[in-house]
Amino acid sequence: MRYLVTGGAGFVGSHVVWALLDSGHEVTVIDDLSTGHRAAVPEGVPFHQIDLNNYQDTYRIVTQNSWDGVLHFAALSVVGDSIKNPFHYLRHNYCIALNLIQACAENGVKKIVFSSTAALFGGNERITPIPETTDIVPGSPYGESKFIIERVLHWADTLYGLHSARLRYFNAAGADIFGRAGEDHHPETHLIPLTIDSALGLKPPLQLFGNDYPTKDGSCIRDYVHVMDLADAHIRVLEQLDHQSVTYNIGNGCGYSNLEVIEAVERISGRKVPWTLAKRRIGDPAILVADSTALRKETGWEPHYSKLDNIIESALKWRLTHPTGYSL
Repeated sequence: MRYLVTGGAGFVGSHVVWALLDSGHEVTVIDDLSTGHRAAVPEGVPFHQIDLNNYQDTYRIVTQNSWDGVLHFAALSVVGDSIKNPFHYLRHNYCIALNLIQACAENGVKKIVFSSTAALFGGNERITPIPETTDIVPGSPYGESKFIIERVLHWADTLYGLHSARLRYFNAAGADIFGRAGEDHHPETHLIPLTIDSALGLKPPLQLFGNDYPTKDGSCIRDYVHVMDLADAHIRVLEQLDHQSVTYNIGNGCGYSNLEVIEAVERISGRKVPWTLAKRRIGDPAILVADSTALRKETGWEPHYSKLDNIIESALKWRLTHPTGYSL
């Protein structure tokens, strides 16, 4: 099969590209490299550096081949930044997705997998674990932008027969166990790589945002899913799209607090993690844990790297071999 991947030079996108290649598929990548890395795209994979805000360029790539499906990862994705720049996030994420979806719908593409988010449930933190039927109450403009795109996909299916998989990730983490890809954001905002970098002395002491949440140790609790397990879910849902659109929450169903992450990094790395306490961030719910029952039941998906130690070990291994990320 031939698949087009937007944002394929980013963290999750690059791991999904590897999973598609490992499954014997042909892949072409689109990325504007504003946050992704050219070095994250596997050698030999066709690559187009374009901005999806440009409809003509987007349309040209979509019509370049007869695609068996499109996987859309390109987006601005930092919750805190979306609080500071709400209209930029809402406009950018909506416009690039609308351009892509319209080009796909009008050119006969029948499958699209959309990288959605658990940030849709930012206002429902009392429900745990969170099933797909939970009311959508985004806690940030970032989450709101993803919900708007899910509605666009609904109409693309209803009016054009473009089947979509709306995959609501919880916290993607870890790295390819074969060392082919890893996490490298600038700036980095995710807890596990930040904690590892602080332990290794690559970054200043970690900031822990809030210790007065209604949790067992006062710090936020999150559901971490290994990025390779996440990539496997994308491969599995492609078959579901032969007949219908689907919506799945993706996580391990087990939450770990920020302090538990710090303790695990210290234990696995054998180094102390320096950290300081900071104020809560707007948009951070106390607990986000996924109920992935539907995904497991309907696709047979099961995480292979579900333990926090597995996730941290792979992230640490990649960081030790790539202390400057993808940079030379």
